[in-house]
Amino acid sequence: MIWQRLRAWAKGMKADILALWIAARDSRTPALAKLVAAIIAAYALSPIDLIPDFIPVVGYLDDLLIVPFGIFLAVRLIPRPLMEEYRVEARCRAARPSSRAGAALVFILWLTSAGAVWLLLD
Repeated sequence: MIWQRLRAWAKGMKADILALWIAARDSRTPALAKLVAAIIAAYALSPIDLIPDFIPVVGYLDDLLIVPFGIFLAVRLIPRPLMEEYRVEARCRAARPSSRAGAALVFILWLTSAGAVWLLLD
């Protein structure tokens, strides 16, 4: 029973991250809410963590504390009717296939970063 509730909570958080990304790009979102939503969505969707996960215990604290708190804060800053609209849009977008262009962009960024590190170490 507790696992089902945790799974539902995690699924809701995942949907809220996409809703926050939508909110950050909408002109109707208040400026502070837009800024917080953009930062949290970018951080949550980024493959780069503030604290790397390979560090025992501490590595997962950002995923368990920072992201949920940021989502909570951003959702509270966005007017309720707008947030509901963004959640509906997020559910519609989640049903669609993922973006190949976005995946290609992330791949190019990682490849460029690896090349830069290689040149610096060489």
